Amino acid sequence: MAKTLNDVINFATSTAETERYPTPEEKRLRGTPMQHATTHFAVDETFFAGEWGAEEGCWKVAYSENEYFHILTGKSILRDSAGHEVELNPGDKLCIPAGFEGEWEVLEPTTKVFVIYEP
Repeated sequence: MAKTLNDVINFATSTAETERYPTPEEKRLRGTPMQHATTHFAVDETFFAGEWGAEEGCWKVAYSENEYFHILTGKSILRDSAGHEVELNPGDKLCIPAGFEGEWEVLEPTTKVFVIYEP
């Protein structure tokens, strides 16, 4: 079936709802950060695109999905299980492979655009 412009999703005009939620207690390492996510596009529970943000804090991450993201605002640190880390700032674009484990630490409230493929 051919798609048209009616099928194209513009994040700026999307009417998708934003979900707001606390970081689960079992994942928290420091702080009690609130997070928010807006999924603007999803296909078959395997492909998602949207926007995400979080307040200051640090929590454990374990990726079952492959994710590309582009940091829009704020400052965070992504740390692997061996303790290596990368600072994330506006303009940074990264891909995280499924199987990555470590920590996400938000130093300044951070927002990003994400694209996820869940095999």
